[in-house]
Amino acid sequence: MPTASTRFKTALVIDDHPLFCDALVMTLQAVCTVESVATAASLAEALTALDSVTPDIVVLDLNLPDVSGFDGLIRLRKSTDAAILVVSSMADARTINAVISAGAAGFVPKHSQRDMFARAFDAIAQQRTFVPEDHMPETDTATQDAVARLASLTTQQSRILELICEGKLNKQIAFDLSIAETTVKAHVTAIMRKLGVHSRTQAVLIAKEASFEDHLR
Repeated sequence: MPTASTRFKTALVIDDHPLFCDALVMTLQAVCTVESVATAASLAEALTALDSVTPDIVVLDLNLPDVSGFDGLIRLRKSTDAAILVVSSMADARTINAVISAGAAGFVPKHSQRDMFARAFDAIAQQRTFVPEDHMPETDTATQDAVARLASLTTQQSRILELICEGKLNKQIAFDLSIAETTVKAHVTAIMRKLGVHSRTQAVLIAKEASFEDHLR
């Protein structure tokens, strides 16, 4: 009997490990009967693929070579209306909660059995959020809050914050992005307002709170 997950016809799998990427494709084809699956080994490759592919669901590995922390998920969420299922080896409560806060439709530990993937796809197809049954909500919401605030930024604001984190001044950011310095200043003001901070240093601290390095300490 067909399940709700059979509604997924086109998928995009993003994982930089070729063997695991192939395994995810086979799992999708087995439990969702998808007709077309595109793959990407980096966030940049995935964003390019979205120019020609309109997936119903995206399966995303958090640990990609060209992203830091939850930045890949946040940027992807702004680039597609597809449901995003995060698959990661980092399955602690804080990671799962932050992933859902950033807009993912579900989370599955990377080495889960096929049955869990099937239940995740079915739940997401029914527009229900999926997390592992044994997931215990994390009482410390600092990372969740940081990720949620970062998710409120526009794509351009996210890029500017990334450059701020690299220590660049407004003039350098304007040059890198080919925009006016006054435009950069306006974006910085908007970034600080959305993040609820009053300085560039505080904005950087919020960004670091959502990074894997600080998150896993």
